[in-house]
Amino acid sequence: MPKQSPLLRVHQANGAIQTEYDDWSLPRHFGDPHAEYQSVRRAVGLLDFSNRAVLEFTGADRLSYLQGLISNDLRMAPSGEGIYAAFLNQQGKVLADCRALTTGASFIVDFWEPLKPKLLDHLHRYLVADEVEIADLSDRYAILSIQGPESETLLEKFAPKNQQPPKTLHHSVAQIGGVEIRICRYSHTGEDGFDLMIPLADIESVARQLTEAASACSGGWVGEEAHEMLRIEAGIPRYGIDITEDNLILETGLTHAVSFNKGCYLGQEVVERIRSRGHVNKALTGLLVHGEKPPVVGCKILSAEKEIGRITSSTHSPALKSAVALGYVHRDHRSQGTQVLVRYNDEVLVNATVAELPFPATRRNETSRK
Repeated sequence: MPKQSPLLRVHQANGAIQTEYDDWSLPRHFGDPHAEYQSVRRAVGLLDFSNRAVLEFTGADRLSYLQGLISNDLRMAPSGEGIYAAFLNQQGKVLADCRALTTGASFIVDFWEPLKPKLLDHLHRYLVADEVEIADLSDRYAILSIQGPESETLLEKFAPKNQQPPKTLHHSVAQIGGVEIRICRYSHTGEDGFDLMIPLADIESVARQLTEAASACSGGWVGEEAHEMLRIEAGIPRYGIDITEDNLILETGLTHAVSFNKGCYLGQEVVERIRSRGHVNKALTGLLVHGEKPPVVGCKILSAEKEIGRITSSTHSPALKSAVALGYVHRDHRSQGTQVLVRYNDEVLVNATVAELPFPATRRNETSRK
């Protein structure tokens, strides 16, 4: 049986159609995915991220322990700030991507919940003589996200602006309806946004208050279908879809998750070897597909008759009015504007153009917000 979101009753009250996604039952849509997409691009949307796991690291050795296991530098994140990073294996392959937030006495790390058994095994394997305690907070908190150009306006109805984190991955604690909540500024869509880490005992009441406030801002709940449109347009890869254990971290395009100056960590030798070589053989790439029908996952990307890559995720872009996709493409064919072919099946070949990420739709939205 799939895991149920603690917001199930809230979703049902708002007309959700559920779908199974990575062993979780989550809203596929709330009646109109395109309207949900537009609410995030133009106003504000609420997204259920109950399928994020939350771990807390405490103890005198917590910094040195995590520094040896993640790809980014925690020393660059004082209390109230955070970093985006990845856990790698010895071969430099990605076990999980994560966010690590620094508080005065701990690090709070969140990542996709289906990765939790694997990641906990990995963490305990390297926890030998370190003075570190790892607490699983996943049964105490859940994450709800506010995304869109009006997200700050919505949040001001509950938390004064001086309590809101000012920059990406900054975080603070505020009261919403008398409930203490950790707020982290973060975008999952290419728009401005905040993630709220809410105690499970209070999440329904907080969600209902946010639902009412979002409605007053011409927004509402957003399901997985609209979220896929938003994240692919924004060029945001998703672990388990665009990233797996088969991928080197530098293939994924997540260079902002890597520090090249922090010193030794698991997988660092492979990362440094690739950097000194100057390139990876393939990397995650954006494709503007010449047509409205998105290719399916696994479709071959061709140059003439030669296979040069595979599609990992795709969607119809409402902003571009065409299909867009992410996929791994050989380094010789990744220059912006390169013309390639996508094989939909044995008979159908569709033209596509290599595009810079994020796709033009998101860059246009960023310009309009300045």
